[in-house]
Amino acid sequence: MELKKEIFREYDIRGVYGQELDEGTAYLIGKAYGTKLRELNKKETVVAYDNRLSSPILEENLVKGLLETGIDVLRMGLATTPMCYFAANYYGTNASMMITASHNPKEYNGFKFSYNGIHNAYGAAVKEIYEIITKGEFATGEGTVKEVDITKPYIDLILNKIELGDRPIKVVYDCGNGTTSVIADQIFANLNVESIPLFNVSDGTFPNHHPDPCVYDNLTKLKEKVLEVNADLGIGYDGDGDRVGFIDNNGNMIETDKFMIIMWRYLYNKVENKKALFDVKCTKALEDELLKLGITPIEYRTGNSYTRAATAEHETPLGGELSGHVYFRDKFPGYDDGIYAGMRLIELLSHTDKPLSSMLDGINKYYSTEELKIRVEDKIKFEVIEKMKQYCLSKKYNFLTIDGVKAKFDDGFALVRASNTGPNITMRFEATTEERLKELQDKFTAELHRCIEETK
Repeated sequence: MELKKEIFREYDIRGVYGQELDEGTAYLIGKAYGTKLRELNKKETVVAYDNRLSSPILEENLVKGLLETGIDVLRMGLATTPMCYFAANYYGTNASMMITASHNPKEYNGFKFSYNGIHNAYGAAVKEIYEIITKGEFATGEGTVKEVDITKPYIDLILNKIELGDRPIKVVYDCGNGTTSVIADQIFANLNVESIPLFNVSDGTFPNHHPDPCVYDNLTKLKEKVLEVNADLGIGYDGDGDRVGFIDNNGNMIETDKFMIIMWRYLYNKVENKKALFDVKCTKALEDELLKLGITPIEYRTGNSYTRAATAEHETPLGGELSGHVYFRDKFPGYDDGIYAGMRLIELLSHTDKPLSSMLDGINKYYSTEELKIRVEDKIKFEVIEKMKQYCLSKKYNFLTIDGVKAKFDDGFALVRASNTGPNITMRFEATTEERLKELQDKFTAELHRCIEETK
């Protein structure tokens, strides 16, 4: 298969298996990643893969490429992305390669990789892998393979960072047949809570629902189970375990930005560094609440490689983004782990008699759309965004350009940005009234379509 430049995206390498990437692609990526590791004077990396059907064969060829560059491989096999992050730190390699397409549909696969154990490669560092491959100048050597299992120390890390109170908690957790199926049961079995699992058998065809817990339709069965068993909360995980979603005791979805409000109300007087990082898609209610609590808000671009790096740079005790990535640094290593994020909400609830449904009382009210996607070819989407910037300039709007265009008004915002994980432009709108929300959505959607037609 011809190497496809477009799979080397902003946060990772990702494409449709059999159409955009295959075993040969994985082999070349292994050789390029190994070559870069050698350039950085690194001799060892962790490798793991999620439960997508194409993952084992991609991993086999990736490892082959790595070994031929003289890199020693700590081979984890099937594991969640957070387990891969943990292993890189645990073994001191601070380098990792995870085969996963995260929340993309089952036909996709990809590669997330790190050189420092702090955050994944992004931007130019991802493009560099493509450049190394096209040059064809690979390091040579004879690496070794060591099979490793970090299940016990990983479980210990999770459980040792949770301090339950006296209140008994009942929780439903939904693995969505994703990779958390291989570890979640063992963690909950050792936690002193009543837990009810859903779809906790690993199946890379995702037969029950797509494992993206930030899409409400994917949480329907979790909601039904929470209400059926009268649970205190429901937790959903994505395909590789680095993202999380929540259902409260009344069956309502708690978006990640609202989850961060809940957690900051719990944490603000327990941490010294009073800074919070969140992405441009988050509700203004989060910023409002942070300011009330005396926390400095840091608004940042979307993309977990970026937000995780920025959270580490600013040493924020808690950061995250609307898509479900959450980074705890108050007593955790700071990587995005859906299982651990859910445990922190369980911990919070165990220390109060209040139901989860009351935890957002008193926040400012805004009306928001979901993240709306308009399919646009990859080759023109950034040009379209540039035209939207010019539109905002012509209207003299106050706007941010840290990630696409975010026009900010006294009574709401309009966000238009190019997706870095697929051929889409995504939009999100928010306002203080439903009428204003519709006005902003109609105006910017019409302008976006005009810009798309003009660019074609």
